[in-house]
Amino acid sequence: MRSLIACLPAALLIAGCDRQSAPAPQANETATKAEPEAAGTLDISQRGSAMPTVAFEAPDGKRVTLAKFKGEPLLVNLWATWCGPCVAEMPTLDALAERHAGKLQVLVVSQDINREKVDGWWARKSFKQLEKYLDTKSDLGFAFGTGMVPTTVLYDTQGKEVWRVIGGMDWDGPRANTLLAETVES
Repeated sequence: MRSLIACLPAALLIAGCDRQSAPAPQANETATKAEPEAAGTLDISQRGSAMPTVAFEAPDGKRVTLAKFKGEPLLVNLWATWCGPCVAEMPTLDALAERHAGKLQVLVVSQDINREKVDGWWARKSFKQLEKYLDTKSDLGFAFGTGMVPTTVLYDTQGKEVWRVIGGMDWDGPRANTLLAETVES
């Protein structure tokens, strides 16, 4: 009985990791039904917090911190090549960056520890706006403290957190547009 009780927290933790899975299709669903918008969990508990001060690698190989981007709203997305929801939302982040060019900066920061894997993955993509930032030691991920990718954090022009979304999101969808409207002027 004690071993059963001791295993219960681990079982609950494992079950909680599956929150991004889509429900199994029903027998009467058709193949043409549109996929629902990915909807990560909105978290406003850190609203007003300052940007982390940890450094990560910019596309030119130099170390940079988020403070470099103050002055314009900033959307920071932590992702990894091995993360399905991360990879799925990258094209919508690129479209978002293009749609809000000059009004919103969009940074995608890989949490992969293997730089070559990220380089190879990135080379196969043709993003118009996104640039490859790397955080191979996950310092930024640890500073955000969610323990999950994707995690996306919006900062205002002063470098204060507005909200974060933990999990995947369709950044072209209506929910994303509503969330961004408060900070990003059209």
